[in-house]
Amino acid sequence: MNFLAHAWLAGSGSDDFLYGNLIADGVKGSDLSAWPADVAAGVRHHRRVDAWVDQHPCVLNAKHRAPQGKRRYAAIALDIVWDHFLAREKAGQTSQQQLVARCYRLLTARSAPNRMADMVPHLVEHDWLSGYADFGFTCRAIAGLGRRLSGPNHLAALVPWLQSDYSRLEADFNTLWPALSAALSSPRAADT
Repeated sequence: MNFLAHAWLAGSGSDDFLYGNLIADGVKGSDLSAWPADVAAGVRHHRRVDAWVDQHPCVLNAKHRAPQGKRRYAAIALDIVWDHFLAREKAGQTSQQQLVARCYRLLTARSAPNRMADMVPHLVEHDWLSGYADFGFTCRAIAGLGRRLSGPNHLAALVPWLQSDYSRLEADFNTLWPALSAALSSPRAADT
């Protein structure tokens, strides 16, 4: 899951909790004592969601369908593709517009961790969270992220596969999202 999905999963929490979910990929290590309690809780929540998603059979099968030699990068691309399907599903809904505005307000008002500091202004300025509803935009975002990594752009090389596997990826998302939502709403989710 990427920014938008994590925002949806954390949106009923406090601003600090939501912010922690949004910046979690930029926070290193397990010692979160430097962060306010709700921000740290948001980071931990984000990490639990990522671990759950990464082990889901739909995700494992999708990664296996990725071109050989590119599978280790598939998880990064899939996280953004899941945001595409969610953004497309929620596009035009008032709740989506309010959540996106809230995310942008938080990301603009607070400093992002160093690893994310350069990216966050572009995310807000170019309205990535709404833009993900367009698959072309999503593919450009994936390729752009690949340019930020060292070496060849393995993420851009995945775009043709994402395009050709689109209907199967959509089916994966349609299984994954309700399962994740149900897992988080179960009483055991509060203990993890």
